[in-house]
Amino acid sequence: MPKPLVVFTYSGCSTCRDAVTWLRKHDLAFEEKPIRETPPSVAELKRMLSFQGGELRRLFNTSGLEYKALDLKTKLPGLSEGEALHLLSTNGRLVKRPFLLGGAVGLVGFKPDVWKSALAAKRA
Repeated sequence: MPKPLVVFTYSGCSTCRDAVTWLRKHDLAFEEKPIRETPPSVAELKRMLSFQGGELRRLFNTSGLEYKALDLKTKLPGLSEGEALHLLSTNGRLVKRPFLLGGAVGLVGFKPDVWKSALAAKRA
C-alpha cells in the first residue's frame, strides 16, 4: 500500500492554504500537520532531501525571519547534513512550506503545475 500524502503547513501561510485547497479540489486524500508544532522528523527530512537532489538549501525557508536571524545564509554551507537536518527537525519555522511527502513524491513550496505533474498518478 502506498504511503499516504502528508502535508506540513502553517495556518498563517496563504501559500499553505492554497496548497490544501488545491489538494481538496483534486480529491487527493492527505493528512495535514502543523509544521511549527510538529516539524518533519529527521527521517522525513532525509526522504525529502532525496527528492530535492540532495540540496539542503531547498528544505529551508530562506525568506523566513528565523533563517535570517540565525544567519543561516552564511552558516548553512558549513553545517553537516546531520546538523542541518537536526536544526530543521527541531524548528519548524526554518522548514520551507508547504512540505508534502508521499510514497513516491516529495515537494516543497507550492507550484500548482509542479504539484499537478507530481501527483497525477495519485488522483482518483
